Amino acid sequence: MAWLDAHVQFDPDSYAAQVIGIAATLGDHDSGQHQHERGQLLYTRQGCTRITLANQLCLLPPSRAAWIPPNVMHRAVMRHNVDYRSIYLSPHLSSELPKQVRVIVVSPLLRAILEPMALAEFDADWSQGKYTHLLGLCLIEVCEAAQQPMLLPLPHDKRLAALSSLPEQLPPELQVLVTQVAASSKTIGRIFRRETGMSYQQWRQQWRLMRAIELLATGRSIAYSAFELGFSSDSVFIAFFKNMTGTTPGAYFN
Repeated sequence: MAWLDAHVQFDPDSYAAQVIGIAATLGDHDSGQHQHERGQLLYTRQGCTRITLANQLCLLPPSRAAWIPPNVMHRAVMRHNVDYRSIYLSPHLSSELPKQVRVIVVSPLLRAILEPMALAEFDADWSQGKYTHLLGLCLIEVCEAAQQPMLLPLPHDKRLAALSSLPEQLPPELQVLVTQVAASSKTIGRIFRRETGMSYQQWRQQWRLMRAIELLATGRSIAYSAFELGFSSDSVFIAFFKNMTGTTPGAYFN
């Protein structure tokens, strides 16, 4: 059965087929830390999924998908109701796709391909008929898809552990963080440059963007999101969003 019940423990590695697909609608679901030998393409159709990796935070708003290579430890958290499709590829097939986690835009073609793949029987033969064509198109579309800036590198310095352990809490201003961790702004700056490739301010702004998208994708209003993220007004929040994405929140989700 391709439709996954919220209370079922699902192990994609227990099946023999080259491709295993599932479809599910889950609410307030936490997968816990896990990994599998198969690569996973996780596509959010509705709602928002947050994926925590060893040193990255990944966000999947609607119409985005994450490619997670085999044996990568990860944890998926879904708030409210999330309608998603997940495709698990054998290690052999996964070798044809990127070696690193990436977030991609799901094109109309890829979206159409993923639906029958997710609903296919677990014993489907992917070496012939329509399934081999679906699989071939899927691999091409994933490789050629535009990447999205929905991966936030996380610092692993123990002094900054609180920033990673509280992903829903707005990171403090730099001067406040200096006081909290008893380190100078220069030291904090060096840590972030070394461990994330960003300045602290750049990192904080990227965090705000991802959190803004998460809030809006789960039904929060612009006014609520602006207040939650420390903006002085709705218009300032919209200007920030447009500067970061090139479009307004409304246009982004449409």
